[in-house]
Amino acid sequence: MNKLFFRLLIVLMSLSLIGIILVQGYLFNTSLVNNEEQFKFHVKQVLGNVSEKLSKQEAYTFYEKYNRLKDSIGKIPQKSDFLEFGYFQRDNRTNQTIVYSSSITSEDYGINSSFFDKYNDSVSIKSFTSKRKTEVYNDDVDNSGLKKMNSPELTIEKTGRPDVLKEAEFEMFYKDIAAQKPIQERINLEQLNKLLSQELKNYGVNTPYEFSVYSNGLATKIKSEYFSYNKENTYNIPIFIDNEGNNKFQLLLQFPQKKKYLISELIGIGILAIIFTLVIVVAYASALSQLIKQRQISEIKTDFINNMTHEFKTPIATINLALDAIKSPKVIEDKEKVFRYLQMIKDENKRMHAQVENVLRISKLEKRELEINKETHDIHEVIEDAIEHVSLIIEDREGVITTRLDAKRSSVLLNDVHFTNILVNVLDNAIKYSVESPVIEVSTENVKDYIIIKIKDNGIGMSKTAQKRIFEKFYREHTGDLHNVKGHGLGLAYVKTIVEDHNGQIFVESEKGKGSTFIIKVPLIN
Repeated sequence: MNKLFFRLLIVLMSLSLIGIILVQGYLFNTSLVNNEEQFKFHVKQVLGNVSEKLSKQEAYTFYEKYNRLKDSIGKIPQKSDFLEFGYFQRDNRTNQTIVYSSSITSEDYGINSSFFDKYNDSVSIKSFTSKRKTEVYNDDVDNSGLKKMNSPELTIEKTGRPDVLKEAEFEMFYKDIAAQKPIQERINLEQLNKLLSQELKNYGVNTPYEFSVYSNGLATKIKSEYFSYNKENTYNIPIFIDNEGNNKFQLLLQFPQKKKYLISELIGIGILAIIFTLVIVVAYASALSQLIKQRQISEIKTDFINNMTHEFKTPIATINLALDAIKSPKVIEDKEKVFRYLQMIKDENKRMHAQVENVLRISKLEKRELEINKETHDIHEVIEDAIEHVSLIIEDREGVITTRLDAKRSSVLLNDVHFTNILVNVLDNAIKYSVESPVIEVSTENVKDYIIIKIKDNGIGMSKTAQKRIFEKFYREHTGDLHNVKGHGLGLAYVKTIVEDHNGQIFVESEKGKGSTFIIKVPLIN
């Protein structure tokens, strides 16, 4: 149940983290889309303003010429092309009828459009005057609005040039004239660039741009140096719409670095989001690693307690049996048997003491409380001393240890007690993990300023995973059917600690079913 809960917790935490990352990605993408829409809106505003200003500038140019010419001629206009329209309104309660009429007269100034453009056809330029009249009748009128009485009761007349009419009239004739000109004469390249730059600045669009004017879908000479049409990054608007509502010309505005610009506006928030996400990921990974390690340590400690219990239970049982045997009247009189049982008690007691010492050594090494005094020693002598310690065990297993001590230089600064212990530990493992009679080879060689010690066995070997973790405290690989191998995973951890304290290194090379080779590398005394 605990394993299931632990796995479920990891899955939920992982899904939550993935969810946070996806939500942040979605929010960033949404912000990017919103920025693009806002950018598009601002660009449309810019193009609209520039189009309007281009038309107004052209109109102003024509208007100035027109006024100067009108003032210089001073002719009396001729009235023609009379136009009149009207409507009537009747109030049935008062029997009163109101008739409104408006007339526009054309006054020819004798000016033709060739003044503005010598290549233009001659078109007469006229001025218009409006006349508005309101008449009130007290009798009926017919359905056509014609009055039946000779004269109205009240007449109001107004004459003048309304501003709206004046503007409409001028706009119509100047557009007809301008439409005949080539686009190069209607737009100044530098002036257009200046307009675009100012408007983009006003709307906060600070990114490189290119522009061009197209005529009926074809490029004209009015364009920036590096303009190249790209549908995704180009916006357009019609300019110089004529009197019939046709738009021959289009202004195109392009932003080559649009994506970069849009992302740059979010870069600050994006970096913060990435940093916070990385912090969460690192914290999550660290927490998960700690959880897994704590779980592994818990399992290892449980195994350690079980192994230690077993390690102490067997010697205690043996000691108890030996003591009970000695108490027997038959045995106590037999000195040979008494000495045998006493030796068994001593051996088992020594075995328990060794286990306790291993635990204490590791504990003291971790706390830096174990004093390791080093002196100059011939490492070959230390190796031979370690072999002597396991000689009885190797004989009992009907095995053999061969040596090939080829190193020419063998003087090392070391602690002979601890170094002997680590060599005994490795040799003891080689014996324990050999199914058949153990065959062990110990060799030395010099590599630069180091001595290399190799201890090779014909044991069961180990997996790649075990080779990576074999020097971890409490770690023991499962030995399958080899139940006679006991221990608690402290021996090789102690070995690694002592070797490193001597500024050395230890490695293992192994293959499942083909034995193992432990390699110890220690610096020589120069």
